[in-house]
Amino acid sequence: MNSEFLVAGVVWYVVFLLSTTCHEAAHAWAAQLGGDLTAFRGGQVSLDPIPHIRREPFGMVVFPILSYAMGGWMMGWASAPYDPHWAQQHPRRAAWMSLAGPAANFTLAILAGILIHVFIWSGVLQYPESVTFMEVVQPGAGELSHGLATFLSLMFSLNLLLGAFNLIPLPPLDGFGGAGVFLSEDAARRFQQFGWSMRGFTYLGLIIVWQVFDPVFEPVFHFSLRLLYPA
Repeated sequence: MNSEFLVAGVVWYVVFLLSTTCHEAAHAWAAQLGGDLTAFRGGQVSLDPIPHIRREPFGMVVFPILSYAMGGWMMGWASAPYDPHWAQQHPRRAAWMSLAGPAANFTLAILAGILIHVFIWSGVLQYPESVTFMEVVQPGAGELSHGLATFLSLMFSLNLLLGAFNLIPLPPLDGFGGAGVFLSEDAARRFQQFGWSMRGFTYLGLIIVWQVFDPVFEPVFHFSLRLLYPA
């Protein structure tokens, strides 16, 4: 395990922590705006990662580090609590709560894209000759530019991945819960109840999504790169 791998892992973990914290804080904030204070009382309406780590220590600390050390790819998860009785009474508000997490990830990806162009314009970073998940932009002169290039590349790519992955409309992902925004209140409530009845198949849904996600994400990634570098 060389030093470059370790440094990349540290940067990846910082980006992962920031991205998942913003994702769950957005869920919690949307729930608070909709009248559910469960996550607010638990401290999850916060960009401080500690309350989120305290709720999911294995998914936010142990598994990401293990997955990167063993496979070179960081994976993990987090969650924000909500009141199911509130969700049943206000299914469309609960649907907006579901969509708030992916919206936060896409916002971070857009912010990363803006910063990439700011630092290219200032000469700190350079346009890439080729693009990978971890190399969306190339470093310029100076050692610090290498860490900045990796940080912004991962901020862009990882948040695109998290946003797109969570929008897939299969339980337990946010895309399934968010489908209620397109339905009437009664239809959204029935759809939500159907989702709850499928909770026993949560892991099956995740396995299915993981198998089909690569061909789904690839065109999203390339489309986003064309928006980032239209020339």
